[in-house]
Amino acid sequence: MNLHEYQSKALFAEYGIPIPDGRVAASPAEARDAAESLGGSLWVVKAQVHAGGRGKAGGVKLARSLAEVEDAARAMLGKRLVTHQTGHEGLPVDKVYVERGSSIARELYLSLLVDRTAERVAIIASAAGGMDIEEVARATPEKILTVKLHPVAGIQDYQTRELGFGLGLVKEQQAALRDILRKLVKLLHECDASLVEVNPLIVTSDGAVVALDAKINIEDNALFRQPKLAGLRDVAQEDELERRAREHDLSYVSLEGNIACLVNGAGLAMATMDLIKLHGGEPANFLDVGGGATAERVEEAFNIILANKKVRAILVNIFGGIVRCDLIAEGVVAAIKKADVRVPVVVRLEGTNVDKGRELLAASGLAVIAATGLTDAAAKAVELARKRP
Repeated sequence: MNLHEYQSKALFAEYGIPIPDGRVAASPAEARDAAESLGGSLWVVKAQVHAGGRGKAGGVKLARSLAEVEDAARAMLGKRLVTHQTGHEGLPVDKVYVERGSSIARELYLSLLVDRTAERVAIIASAAGGMDIEEVARATPEKILTVKLHPVAGIQDYQTRELGFGLGLVKEQQAALRDILRKLVKLLHECDASLVEVNPLIVTSDGAVVALDAKINIEDNALFRQPKLAGLRDVAQEDELERRAREHDLSYVSLEGNIACLVNGAGLAMATMDLIKLHGGEPANFLDVGGGATAERVEEAFNIILANKKVRAILVNIFGGIVRCDLIAEGVVAAIKKADVRVPVVVRLEGTNVDKGRELLAASGLAVIAATGLTDAAAKAVELARKRP
């Protein structure tokens, strides 16, 4: 679950991490009032969306008067912001964050994330802050500093010194960085965050170290013990189909293609998408109905798939183990009968009760296309999708 910048900065403030003064606003008038209450003569108006790249997309504006603050907020609110991370449809801007301007001497990058391969919390830092860190890592990987924390020992002073020297900070700034890092580690653990990112972490003209931006991702599987944070979820920023899937315990991710996938097992789902790509097609989604799928859940999965207007073919790929093939077949038949299915459906079944599942599909009288294997299923789905307008 992602948090907005203003929500993340509220958490930073709770943990004593230095941030510039700011206020959230839902209207141009509120934005003006926020700037007036903050004081000063320079403000930054930031669109609140769950995506990076806001500045390049016009979602971050400098304002040197209260009228400019109001105009900037008016230009953003009620619109959809399109960045390189949102896709072509963009995300709705329902709130803006008005922040007092900062005197920036340097911009740094800092993040904490869960490195699942190393089974450690990793701290990533770079002197090239304020930029796309992915591009920095690709073009100049020597500028990326990485420190991994022992789960028992936690962050150590020698690690903060290593990062401080690597970022070119003077003694007082290194002490400030050490304090910030300790508090960020505490926040990450106590809030069950999978990512805490500060880009940029700035050094001001008077030498202070301040978090100018804030991004926090909370681990979905830990939300049951984070009711306060769960209440911060902004469903307007999330894909509608992904939200529906989550409500039915389905693992679903929307993609840009036109061949929908309904699969049991994450690994098999990934392999299915790979084969679709191999045959020249583009998957429309990742969908794992899980090991305990029922006919009802399969039917709901079908309904979610059909809600995507880009879909030109559906590939059902089930290897029956815990999930019996006949249950999947019942769900497919029920979904097709209830929904107005106007795209071809390719089904590949293998495993437990496969013969019974195939019999159910054959006896349904539906125009379901049987496949003899995964490769055959992917090839048929790609070919059928190409023929659709």
